[in-house]
Amino acid sequence: MIVASIDLQNGKAVQLRQGSQLVLERDNPLELAAEFDKYGEVAVIDLDAAMGKGNNLALIKPLLRRASCRVGGGIRTPEQAAELVSLGACKIIAGSQAFRLPDGGFGINTTFLESLSRRIGRERLVVAVDSRDGIIVVDGWKTSTGLPLLETAAGLEPFAGGLLWTCVEREGEMGGIDLVLAQKLRNSVKIQITVAGGVSTLDEVTALSKAGCDIQLGMALYTGKISLADGFIAALDWEKQGGLLPVIAQAADGQTLMLGFADKEAVAETFKRGSLCFHSRSRDKLWMKGETSGSTLRLLRLRADCDHDAILAAVEPAGAVCHTGAWSCFETGRRYTLEYLQKVIAERLSSAKAGSYTASLTDERVRRKIMEEAYEVCTAKTHEEVVWEVADLLYHSMVLLSKEGVSINEVINELDRRHKK
Repeated sequence: MIVASIDLQNGKAVQLRQGSQLVLERDNPLELAAEFDKYGEVAVIDLDAAMGKGNNLALIKPLLRRASCRVGGGIRTPEQAAELVSLGACKIIAGSQAFRLPDGGFGINTTFLESLSRRIGRERLVVAVDSRDGIIVVDGWKTSTGLPLLETAAGLEPFAGGLLWTCVEREGEMGGIDLVLAQKLRNSVKIQITVAGGVSTLDEVTALSKAGCDIQLGMALYTGKISLADGFIAALDWEKQGGLLPVIAQAADGQTLMLGFADKEAVAETFKRGSLCFHSRSRDKLWMKGETSGSTLRLLRLRADCDHDAILAAVEPAGAVCHTGAWSCFETGRRYTLEYLQKVIAERLSSAKAGSYTASLTDERVRRKIMEEAYEVCTAKTHEEVVWEVADLLYHSMVLLSKEGVSINEVINELDRRHKK
């Protein structure tokens, strides 16, 4: 899997050479996150928090709503990590605090890691094992801990679901990764390894992926040496299944739509066109779903599975997906979800037909209806009455959300955030 990096400093996305020399900066991290999310998880590192110079939390919060982010930089307490998870972070990256002991020395801080793992779940915890010449360094790579990389990595396995290894001496230099040490690190633990620092060619991406590692791109991405589309393709295991990989198309609400197959050309065209493309096995040619019928599948994001030999495509269908005219190749009817209801309401509000009840609901009227329906829910006596009145309340609430420009997913995410606190 490819992981794009967004390092934050003073509210901007930056790239530093050797952790200190500013090479470039961008003032559009929100746009970057939305684009990067098409290709994989996004690593958001708060450099200011890591160096004790404030934080970029006000910027990180909206980033977590734009992309699947693993967040690191200055994570010093389990409560801080839990708050980020509740806001939407899919993983937390712990760094210096994982190696600083209460007596001022260095070692594996088991107390901190145990409490962190318990609070957010081992599967969400990634420990950064940045090393210089095989020795772990902390404090923005300024302090050597004296801890050997491989032995220490093995000791971290009980607490974390993954490790992030940055080869510091090669970071930002665009001179290539230490593949030998990367392979040794991979062999020393069973948990997931993400490699960063020095990756500069697609051959390295392929080699690291074959070794079972994820690849985090920073300088090579921002300087244009490696594109995320090319990196995504290079990280897939094309040899295992003869150059064709299964692609599962899934709607944003999770409904499975269809299964197809893609070669490298089809994946590249998917990113280029912004619509899902396949390789037609019967015609032995590129095929963009809906190219003639109009029932296209607009790309939201692609994700590779854990073995890098299958692809999950989150898409937005323009119409019926199956050639039979059904919504899905696996189900004849479209599942009625709150997302679908909001889409129908939005269409009726934007293109009102004569006599449309939805279109007749002014801001004042819809609020009055919500208060009326809430009262009727509370006074409902039978099972059937509760179902009927709650349906009315949900419908009018969804109209209000649509009028206010609020997505139902924002409400679901807020409920999820409260659940995780």
